[in-house]
Amino acid sequence: MTLISVENLCVSYQTKNGVLNAVDDISFLLEEGRSLGFVGESGCGKTTVGMALMGLLPENGAVTQGRILYQDRDLIQLSDEAMREIRWNEIAMIFQAAMNALNPVHRVHEQVREAIVTHQPGISKEDLNRQVQALFDLVEIPRDRMQDFPHQFSGGMKQRAVIAMALACSPKLVIADEPTTALDVIVQDQILQEIKIIQNRMNISVIFISHDIAVVADVCHDIAVMYAGQIVEFGSREEVFNTPIHPYTKLLLSSYLTLDGDKPAPLAVSGRAPNLINPPSGCRFYEQCPHASPACENRAPEYHQATPTHRALCDITE
Repeated sequence: MTLISVENLCVSYQTKNGVLNAVDDISFLLEEGRSLGFVGESGCGKTTVGMALMGLLPENGAVTQGRILYQDRDLIQLSDEAMREIRWNEIAMIFQAAMNALNPVHRVHEQVREAIVTHQPGISKEDLNRQVQALFDLVEIPRDRMQDFPHQFSGGMKQRAVIAMALACSPKLVIADEPTTALDVIVQDQILQEIKIIQNRMNISVIFISHDIAVVADVCHDIAVMYAGQIVEFGSREEVFNTPIHPYTKLLLSSYLTLDGDKPAPLAVSGRAPNLINPPSGCRFYEQCPHASPACENRAPEYHQATPTHRALCDITE
């Protein structure tokens, strides 16, 4: 069953240099219990998608077109009060630099308790304590560390605490924005495995945002590759990895490291990413694409549907 459906979403920011089109006409579906990874370089719009879903765009940002249908309700049309009811109760978010989001002067368990009390004001003290203890158990933080302050936690434990806060109200969807930033590779792998276990145990849907396509592939069923505000490729993990279509996806796949010594060297990229205040009329990847033809410069590409679940925004499909 479809949990969330995004249709032709456009998000822009008002800047001193003009209107910046951060997200341009993207559409996707997310089924219950599945995970979708958004991957792309910094500035491609993937975090903006997450903030738009949460209704947390900054003052200079706005949804200018499209619909975000969550269980048949258009989140864009809801009042601030209605969105507050959905936020954290049904859709929660693990923000970037989450390890620094904990208040240093409050004990960790108090901050998890606050998230529950805010959305369940009538909860009894006994039920509250049971829920907090269960959350610490779920993310594998020992109960005897509940009274600690954030500075007494390691980076991995801080990240687990923030995940516990996101799960505090048993949401149906969790948006994880770069949840393993600044963690070493061992702890990063532990957190990724923890997210997968929690997802299966609680049957929640996850939107995972990252610049690392290898990380996204490790935790997600489906992958959306973003470039310059557009989804340039969308498909299952197997489709995107085994039969990539868009040249940008192929460049991303060539960039991650493996233990296979026979893997070709990463492909070089020339040219510059487009200015999203005045985006080009043609393909936005034209200047950097190794396969571009002269027609690509001025002709906007159309989606090529390789399979019912796999599409790419590219006219070069060989």
